[in-house]
Amino acid sequence: MKNNELYQKLKEKKFILSGPCVIENEDMIMYLAENIKKMTEDLNFIYIFKASFDKANRTSLNSYRGVGIDEGLRILQKVKDEFDLPLTTDIHESSQASALGEVIDVIQIPAFLCRQTDLLVATAKTDRIVNIKKAQFLDGKDMIHPIIKVRDSGNDKIMLTERGSMFGLGNLVVDFRQIIDMKEFGYPVVMDVTHSTQKPSALGGTSGGDRKYAPYMAKLANAVGVNGFFFEVHKNPEKALSDGPNMVYLKDFRKILESIK
Repeated sequence: MKNNELYQKLKEKKFILSGPCVIENEDMIMYLAENIKKMTEDLNFIYIFKASFDKANRTSLNSYRGVGIDEGLRILQKVKDEFDLPLTTDIHESSQASALGEVIDVIQIPAFLCRQTDLLVATAKTDRIVNIKKAQFLDGKDMIHPIIKVRDSGNDKIMLTERGSMFGLGNLVVDFRQIIDMKEFGYPVVMDVTHSTQKPSALGGTSGGDRKYAPYMAKLANAVGVNGFFFEVHKNPEKALSDGPNMVYLKDFRKILESIK
């Protein structure tokens, strides 16, 4: 599916962005892609596979980051080839844009980086779909500024993602007014269900969270009319190398999808 065609479909039909937080190994990625694809096909969702090749914003220097851009893109290209799935992953530096543009369909701007002008411009110039995650410190109405940076760089294929706002120390809260405000810009809006249950740095050197809230977050976002849903999913989150506490179990994922269908 061509990029412009994919973007048009994302504006017209509910879609799912899902996969593990980070690429741990090739077998794990292929297993999740195959199983999530089957669920989403059965329920008639558009599905975009998500996995990060690098988690550049881990709390601790000693935390697992990923397999790196070269190996990560090789594995993601294999997912695309074997399962005919569009892909999304994070970009962290402007220098990565060209390589990502060769493989990735939806390039994701991490929330902490959504004000980084050079990163937004470089990503826009790939002509891929740009998914800008709203920073935990920004009001939804202020997302007009990252939008303008991408749009005025020649790319109007933009998505916006809500992933919670800081509330006190080490906790997030989702104010669903933010979604309503962002929808007024006229671009597809995504609810990052699992990251919104996160408790940043709550476990000392790593982030905590509570996945039990994820199904409710999804239903609430559905009620205010989001276009897409972002879920991090793992076969065994307790053993995941990143974001385990807020990822949902693969075995529970179909029931969550059914609840928003």
